[in-house]
Amino acid sequence: MQLRASGNVSFVTTFVLLSLTDSPALQPILFVIFLLAYVATIGGNFSILAAILTEPKLHTPMYFFLGNLSLLDVGCITVTVPAMLRQFLFNDRSISYRACLSQLFFFHLLAGADCFLLTVMAYDRYLAICHPLTYSTRMSWEIQKASVGMSCACALMNALAHTVALSMLKFCGPNVINHFYCDLPQLFQLSCSSTQLNEKLLFIAAAFMAVTPLVLITVSYAHVVAAVLRIHSAEGRKKAFSTCGSHLTVVGIFYGTGVFNYMRLGSVEASDKDKGIGIFNTVISPMLNPLIYSLRNPDVKGALWRMIIGEHSLGLRDSNMVTVNHLEQPSASEIVLSRPLGRKGVDQAEI
Repeated sequence: MQLRASGNVSFVTTFVLLSLTDSPALQPILFVIFLLAYVATIGGNFSILAAILTEPKLHTPMYFFLGNLSLLDVGCITVTVPAMLRQFLFNDRSISYRACLSQLFFFHLLAGADCFLLTVMAYDRYLAICHPLTYSTRMSWEIQKASVGMSCACALMNALAHTVALSMLKFCGPNVINHFYCDLPQLFQLSCSSTQLNEKLLFIAAAFMAVTPLVLITVSYAHVVAAVLRIHSAEGRKKAFSTCGSHLTVVGIFYGTGVFNYMRLGSVEASDKDKGIGIFNTVISPMLNPLIYSLRNPDVKGALWRMIIGEHSLGLRDSNMVTVNHLEQPSASEIVLSRPLGRKGVDQAEI
């Protein structure tokens, strides 16, 4: 344990992450598994992003938000998994105090932006399905940029607040973190000073970043479901519920694991379970998002296939086609036709 002396008190300058296992036999296996998961996540999300950038049909609000979500997923898994791979490869589990705070800051910044962006995506689907006539006005290019910017700004304020508050705590005793990355609940357990202020701050942040967005998402999809139920065609209802189910699956994983992780402060016995929750948050969710959101979509699959066989160049052809008009107007696969719900036109619409 490395300590820094200040007067008669010594403070921790290095933490030790216990990672996922102590078994030397399991570490090479876990290294390969998480390396493959990391490569798959990076490849999947960047493929989706490339398809969105190069396919004019995907220059719509839904895919603009999805592209930003892919970037956040890449950042979130990059904050945690490479450090864990280094632990497996070199058997070095130490992390400096500053590196620990940096990891915590970027994790909460990216996860917080993810949280708000999921809410924006739910509102986008609500407008597209329930208010198709005013959709292009309510979800203009300026509003799209402002929505993403506000999501990042709110997440930045939250991450800064937690990081600054944590830097005021004193760590003068144990320095072993029973996790594979630095996070608030585990660091609270190691502090030798009061964490009451930090826990209150976390409670306020949970209400602002978890409860409120979750309520907004639930209300948005309640209206969407009510609209879809009025569709006469069984095939149309099936397609609509499939799309909504994909979105809600990601929301359920993201918020369910987050609430489970941060609403049990002080529970030492459950810290091993926290590792499983952490894997869901930092590895499984970013890896599955491209599959859940996009690869079931024929437009995205078509764009990816054209990229593979070389029908699209990433140069002048696509750059000339990327205009504000493409981003402002939803495509035929995005918008619900303007006829009243329940008529044949709605049944044939892509949702």
